[in-house]
Amino acid sequence: MKRPILHFLKTIAASARDLAPIAIVITFFQLFILKQPIPNIDDIVIGSILVVVGLTFFIYGLEMGLFPIGESMAFAFARKGSVFWLLTFAFCLGFGTTVAEPALIAVSKKAARIAAQGGVVEATDLAIKQYAQGLKFTVAFSVGLAAVIGVLRILKGWSIQWIIMGGYVLVVGMTMIAPKEIIGIAYDSGGVTTSTITVPLMTALGIGLASSIKGRNPMLDGFGLIALASLTPMIFVMAYGMLY
Repeated sequence: MKRPILHFLKTIAASARDLAPIAIVITFFQLFILKQPIPNIDDIVIGSILVVVGLTFFIYGLEMGLFPIGESMAFAFARKGSVFWLLTFAFCLGFGTTVAEPALIAVSKKAARIAAQGGVVEATDLAIKQYAQGLKFTVAFSVGLAAVIGVLRILKGWSIQWIIMGGYVLVVGMTMIAPKEIIGIAYDSGGVTTSTITVPLMTALGIGLASSIKGRNPMLDGFGLIALASLTPMIFVMAYGMLY
């Protein structure tokens, strides 16, 4: 009983240590550069405590649930020997985690409202909702495809650097012809997909699969899915902007 409690306290201390630089930077600039008192100090302290506790429980959740289930399912599909179901699982995992990604939901709603203000879409609730959903599902589809490509890379032993370089060449080429209004959103979409939910499960999938296949090194082959998951949304969102 003492060991889990001690581990929990150590995790809280680690979370507080990780957040300390942010608090120091904000305090320094507020007091010594802006030379103003920190507003709503009580709310800030309470909110900071909640962030530390929430981050601690999130890390616990990853260790207890998301990482083990991702790795165990990758092992199970590898033993099953069905490439079709493995790729189907990878696509559904990438798609489902991205749809549920809070950062993507926030960015897609904000992008839809700004698009309405800029005249890109009609300034109606229905048009804004459709644009946001289209953007969200476009990104989710692209991450699902990235998961499929990543799994095939692990199975076939493909070199990741050529895939990444080819992808960014395509990104640069599309940037030259895509509507300028969509470029920034596309680039940001590549970042918001690699967040709270997607990263743990995609990482667990890659490591679990590479660990279960003979001749694959988890350090060399198990990582790289996140890079693909941040690359493909840029391509697909620019295509979405060109077709919309």
